Amino acid sequence: MQISHVIRGEEWLPSAPLHVLLYRALGWEDTMPQFAHLPLLLKPDGNGKLSKRDGDRLGFPVFPLDWEDPKTETVSSGYREAGYFPEAVVNFLALLGWNPGTEKELFTMEELIEQFSLQRVSKSGAKFDYEKGKWFNHKYLQMKPNEELADIYQHILVEKDIIEDSEKVSRIVGLIKERVNFVTDLWDQSYYFFQAPTEYDEKSVKKRWKQDTPERMTELIEVIKTIDDFASANQEAVICKWIEEKGYGMGAVLNAFRVAIVGAAIGPHMFDITEIIGKDETIERINRAISFLSKTEDE
Repeated sequence: MQISHVIRGEEWLPSAPLHVLLYRALGWEDTMPQFAHLPLLLKPDGNGKLSKRDGDRLGFPVFPLDWEDPKTETVSSGYREAGYFPEAVVNFLALLGWNPGTEKELFTMEELIEQFSLQRVSKSGAKFDYEKGKWFNHKYLQMKPNEELADIYQHILVEKDIIEDSEKVSRIVGLIKERVNFVTDLWDQSYYFFQAPTEYDEKSVKKRWKQDTPERMTELIEVIKTIDDFASANQEAVICKWIEEKGYGMGAVLNAFRVAIVGAAIGPHMFDITEIIGKDETIERINRAISFLSKTEDE
């Protein structure tokens, strides 16, 4: 019996999907896999089917890997190249149209396999929320060991001609990973650990670097020189005690200190930064800030 005859004939109605008719025609009906239609993925900003143009327009990937259109040679970004972790993408996609019946959103692959059921899949379309996809990647990044993230980050540092030992990079990653969604974001949050400021954020300087700041920073250098144990907690105890004894404003000194070390009002705990860059580098950066910003004021 020809397949075409079976499909067109009355034995099986053509309302069945083609792949089902083919399995039946070949005598595989008892062993054929079960098929289901999942909800249509909709545009993030309105109705209509999601397309690669939406990704290009709004700036998010729609392909698993970078894809080059053979006709136009335009490249659409992929999730791997954009820095998404595979497990984050799987978790994100699983919840498009499927509801686990609880408030839980983060699932391991094993949990998804165990709990997923077609009975809890919605029939209506699922809006593709790419910002939620970033959130998933952020969460999975937080759960990864610092050492694993540091190994990935080392490739970025090497491209910038920066060679650092793994332990230092792991410590830095541990301080800043809560601030990023992707490993590629780490540099913007940690460059000051590897490079001294060559310029200073204008808004931060205007707000935090006052007329008496150079004198305070000069005094601070002398205090730092007396600190033998340069661990974060000990630095903080010694410097804060000095600020209190002098009657200086805690915020005024520490905020200017941050500008001198980082170049802007950003970064994790101040003394965690200085512990990692070391005592000599800390003093050198303060001196450089005093010289640079005093010269700027004169001009």
